[in-house]
Amino acid sequence: MAFDRYRRVLALPGVRALLLVGMIARIPLTGTGMTLTLHVVNHQKLGFLQAGLIGAASMAGAAIGSPLVGRFVDRRGLRPVMAVTTVVQLCLWCAAPAMPYAVLLPGALVGGLFSQPVFGAVRQCIAAMVPKENHQTGFALDSMGVELSYMVGPALAVTCVTAFGSTATMYGVAAGLVGAGVAFYLLDPPTRSAEEAAGHEEAVPRRQWLRPALFALFGMVTGLTFVLTTTELAVVAMLKAGDAGLVVALWCAYSLVGGFVYGGLPRGLSPVLLAGGLCALTVPVGLVGGGWWWLCLALLPSGLLCAPALSSTVDAVNRRVPAAARGEAMGLHGTSLTIGGALAGPIAGGILDAHGPAWAFAASGVAGLVPAVIAVLVWRRAPVSVPGATAPGAMFPGAALPEAAVPEAGAALEVPGAGGAVAGAEAAASLRASDGE
Repeated sequence: MAFDRYRRVLALPGVRALLLVGMIARIPLTGTGMTLTLHVVNHQKLGFLQAGLIGAASMAGAAIGSPLVGRFVDRRGLRPVMAVTTVVQLCLWCAAPAMPYAVLLPGALVGGLFSQPVFGAVRQCIAAMVPKENHQTGFALDSMGVELSYMVGPALAVTCVTAFGSTATMYGVAAGLVGAGVAFYLLDPPTRSAEEAAGHEEAVPRRQWLRPALFALFGMVTGLTFVLTTTELAVVAMLKAGDAGLVVALWCAYSLVGGFVYGGLPRGLSPVLLAGGLCALTVPVGLVGGGWWWLCLALLPSGLLCAPALSSTVDAVNRRVPAAARGEAMGLHGTSLTIGGALAGPIAGGILDAHGPAWAFAASGVAGLVPAVIAVLVWRRAPVSVPGATAPGAMFPGAALPEAAVPEAGAALEVPGAGGAVAGAEAAASLRASDGE
């Protein structure tokens, strides 16, 4: 039963606290983009182009810094990394209200570089604290927490800026980030399981795990984030502001329902099936007409696959890398999410301006299918032999190998694998963005 699987995971020591702290800690992180945008536009009286450059600088910093921070977590542990990044965030956000635009722009880049590794750390700790047979449920719970954080963070930032101004909101963001860092420092969840820690596993060279098959997975993560970000932009372009907010909220609710159902399944599905299905189901969405209610129905099938695609791709990364490189791999996963969201803004905007929302839905869906197909082709050719990683057959959970068929360590095996991811997007004046570290 689905509830039994969730009950087993939530009964594990420390898991409830990790998920709760992770969900709350992500709220100020998801509100940073909106806060910066409104500060530049409302307080500094500049245009959305300048605000977009601030957002791009922050995203670029996060894309570069995420795997580097994850690598430090692998080598030094979570506490020192969280302490350093929290101090940097406190200094930047307390100084940001007084920064002129010329200083705020590089400051946003530095802030992205030293982003707190909340997204990747929670997933890394779930992999360590939850038994392998329950990873699917654990990652599904995490994806639902991410969805809830993205539903609250940007909206809360808009509310606070409207009520108290951007300066006070920036101080509030600083307080939230410090609270998140202190909570993680005190909680200090393990980043490796007891068995992994007892094995004294040393660092594994990147060439042994960062292979074409994993790059193909990250490519599909980028493609899927591109689809999700474009979808949100297209919804905003198709409807009035009020109706668009309602539709996006329902879309998020679909994702929560899908994540809950997926986490309770006895066996996971192929990530490429989930990601590819979401992209394919997005293609015809723009053909609906007759009002926002039809758009809500059209988004239901793809919306149900959002959280499952996220959790399945995180599980796929976890299975593909050794424990000693898990933090860096999760950081690269976050980088892929960030790149997809960053690419969607200008490309989707151009399509919307030139051809309208219907073509934006169709073009993004087709674009997301391309890396999914590439991933299938690469995984069918790529043998897997990664020290400390899970058996390669697990990359395709829907067709896992029986125990007798799993080869000896070091043996090469060709399997059709899959991967996919979903992340929030920051769109129009409110993009929902990953994990993303």
